[in-house]
Amino acid sequence: MGLFSRKYSILDKRLLEGATDHHSHILFGVDDGVSKPEDSLTILSMLEEAGLRSLWLTPHTMEDVPNTTAGLKERFEELKAMYHGPVELHLASEYMMDELFEKHLADKDFLFHREEGSVLMETSTWSGPYNFWDMIDRTMRSGFRPVLAHPERYEYMGEKEYSRLRGMGVRFQMNYPSLLGYYGEHVKEKAAMILKKGWYDMAGSDCHRVRAIRHQLQDKVLKKDVAEALRSILTV
Repeated sequence: MGLFSRKYSILDKRLLEGATDHHSHILFGVDDGVSKPEDSLTILSMLEEAGLRSLWLTPHTMEDVPNTTAGLKERFEELKAMYHGPVELHLASEYMMDELFEKHLADKDFLFHREEGSVLMETSTWSGPYNFWDMIDRTMRSGFRPVLAHPERYEYMGEKEYSRLRGMGVRFQMNYPSLLGYYGEHVKEKAAMILKKGWYDMAGSDCHRVRAIRHQLQDKVLKKDVAEALRSILTV
C-alpha cells in the first residue's frame, strides 16, 4: 500500500511530516491575521501534531499595513520567547507591490524569504499595478529574486503570464487551500494546472486564524494524485 492510497486531509502526518509551510499570518497583532498570542500558539500546536518541520511567518507589509522591519523583528522575538515546541520558526514578510514597496526597494530594506535576497511579493487579487512587469524587472536588477505569493489567485493572470514570469526566474509559492477549492473552482483549476506543469517552488497555508486552519486543512481532503504532487513541494 503506497503512501497516498486514499484521500487525505492536509493535516494528515503522511503529508506534512517534515514539511515546510512558506506562508502564514500567525505572527500575532501585526496584520489581518492572528490577533492574540494564544491563537498563535494554538495553531503551532496543531501544526506540531501534523508533523510540520518549519514555518515561515510572513505578515503583510503594504500601504494599509505599514509594518516596519524592526517592528516585525521585535514581535517575532516575542513569539519565539513564548513558543517552546519543535517547529522551526522563520520571519519574512509578504510585500504588496505598491508605493510602500517602491520605498523598500529603494532602501533595499526587506525581510528575506527562505534565502538571502529572496522577496515574497503579492498584488491585488483582481489587478496588478500598472507597472507590474517593470517592478518585477527592477526588483531583479536590484539584486533581489521575487517569489510570487499564490499566483493561482490572480484573476488577471493566465498561463501566458505565468510562463513569462517563470522565464524571468520568478519563483511561485502556492496556497495549498487553493487545491481544496477554498478560493473557488477557478482558482482550484489554475492551481492544479500550475502544479502539473511543475512551476511551483514551494507551498504555504496562508493561515490567518485558528478556525481557518481547521476549515482549510483539517476538514477537507485531497485526492491521491494531487497529494503526491503537493508533497513534492512541501518538503523543499
